[in-house]
Amino acid sequence: MMSKKHWFAIALLLASTDGVYAGEKEDLTQLRDTTLSLIKLLVEQGVLGKDKADALIKQAQRQAHTDSAPAAVPENVVRVPYVPEVVKKEMREEIKKEVLAQAKTERWGNPNTLPEWVEHIKWEGDLRLRGQNDLFQDDNYAFVPNYIEINKKGDITETGNPYLNTTEDRRRVRLRARLGMQADVSSNVLVGMRVTTGNTADPVSTNVTIGTSNNRYTAVFDRAFIRYEPSSWLTLNGGKMANPWLNTDLVWDDDLNFDGVAATLKHENNFSLSRQWQAFVTLGAFPLQEVDLSPDDKWLYGAQLGLDFQGSGDRRARMGVAYYSYRNTTGVRNAIGSHLQDFTAPEFLQKGNTLYNISNDVDQPDLYALASDYTLLNVTGIFDVATFGRARVSLAGDYVKNIGFDDNEIEQRSGLTVADRSTGYLGKLSVGMPDMKGRGDWQVSAAYKYLEGDAVLDAYTDSDFHLGGTNAKGWIMGGQYGVERNTWLSLKWLSADEIDGPPLAIDVLQLDLNTRF
Repeated sequence: MMSKKHWFAIALLLASTDGVYAGEKEDLTQLRDTTLSLIKLLVEQGVLGKDKADALIKQAQRQAHTDSAPAAVPENVVRVPYVPEVVKKEMREEIKKEVLAQAKTERWGNPNTLPEWVEHIKWEGDLRLRGQNDLFQDDNYAFVPNYIEINKKGDITETGNPYLNTTEDRRRVRLRARLGMQADVSSNVLVGMRVTTGNTADPVSTNVTIGTSNNRYTAVFDRAFIRYEPSSWLTLNGGKMANPWLNTDLVWDDDLNFDGVAATLKHENNFSLSRQWQAFVTLGAFPLQEVDLSPDDKWLYGAQLGLDFQGSGDRRARMGVAYYSYRNTTGVRNAIGSHLQDFTAPEFLQKGNTLYNISNDVDQPDLYALASDYTLLNVTGIFDVATFGRARVSLAGDYVKNIGFDDNEIEQRSGLTVADRSTGYLGKLSVGMPDMKGRGDWQVSAAYKYLEGDAVLDAYTDSDFHLGGTNAKGWIMGGQYGVERNTWLSLKWLSADEIDGPPLAIDVLQLDLNTRF
């Protein structure tokens, strides 16, 4: 709805081209034509009725004809058209509104406010200070090899490289710092990067041990990715990204990030406001090692089919069946005097997998590579079965089977006779808040883990349980308590024994002070 002041201004503009001097006629005629076009537009938009528009034009014309012709003005006199005070005030108010709106958008009024594009960037980080005790059982074997041959009689032949410490307890203070950034490039594109402590030689740990003569810490990128969501049912990720799979720490370490590409497809169905389910499929391809002088690059391919069911309240069930296939990761023995197959040895190992010596030259040091193929079938379930307030009771179960394990192929490849050690499972119970956000938040948990030597690739499994790797079984007990907002203490006890081979029992005690922002 237009005010009376608007009508007055329009009438004035329509009438102003009559009764003026020739020097002003051309400009005012253009102004009148513009005003007539504005009235026509207001009629088309329904702001002004056609009858009122016609009356307004006629009134302006009558006013122009009733005005007397102006007297002649000398050439040296400049005539300034009179603008009524009410029109001036109206113009000032309109200009003021437009300028203030632009100033608010572009933040002219606050020099300390960052530009608008900064609002599309989100920062997050955390810091963890840890006291850790690694406790070794007294009767541990002094030199536990990472290559164990079990012959057909069940006798163990100990060869390979021994671990340096299996008997001396170790006490460490450790620190982890992470700083991440995510930026919304557009409504469908997001980029993310994260810098963390750690080093490029260990993909499953971002800890640094304090006690290096006050030297500086190394910072590395552990995430750098692009995420594209062209629709609500499809998400594409590329680069170094967070774990894309529904998982526990049975197969993958919590600190592990993946290099490559992944796609997740989703389908939702809402039964009601409080009950819904979502089916999803995740596909991924991840290069593990690019080899310069061979076409046999090492890759991991994966696929997971899952279901996420949201029940009434906070009850939730997530289930997934995954298939992981490692390509070109087994060792190939060198020809005598040759080193062409050295690249088939893994770049990173923890312990537990069956290895064999691919060096074939007595004058060169031994070089150990994987004896088994690794093709994993993994079934995972995480269930929030009950809630009370913010606290909940959660159960997690995980089972993995290396269906690529074949003792005959291992014997042909390496000459080793090994027992089947290709299964793993985990069960976990958690009670309390799912996330430590405020003072007084708490959680306690208990888990049992059993992971045979060749069930998964030992390089990427949990680096805390049994101090990393496979061929371990035991209990994990833990508790967390919030001491301030986003600040909490956690205590964890991990007690693990070897499943087969020489005795190697390791208990790990961790006390953490965590904070995030």
